[in-house]
Amino acid sequence: MGAPPKLTTQERRDALKAAVAARRSRAAFKEEIKVGKKSWKDAFSAQDESIKKMRVRELIESLPGVGEVRAKNILERAGISPTRRVGGVGRSQYEKLLELMKVN
Repeated sequence: MGAPPKLTTQERRDALKAAVAARRSRAAFKEEIKVGKKSWKDAFSAQDESIKKMRVRELIESLPGVGEVRAKNILERAGISPTRRVGGVGRSQYEKLLELMKVN
């Protein structure tokens, strides 16, 4: 693995601002799910890249009544890695997740 890219001070600042904006976007999305403004399924059709880069585990844990253990069990049963991101979920995994979330 090579050294990290050489960035100018301005490029670092811009990257930091982009990272902060992405974290805020994901936090706002998860809060909307928690209060019922949005469905967890909306993440899979989101146009926002920061939402697509959110981990599925975080998405499931943002649901009311679902904690770390329950989310882990749902992901295991759906065959989804705990580190899988929303944008990387395949069709069969998504369908299995839909099926499991109807039960839960």
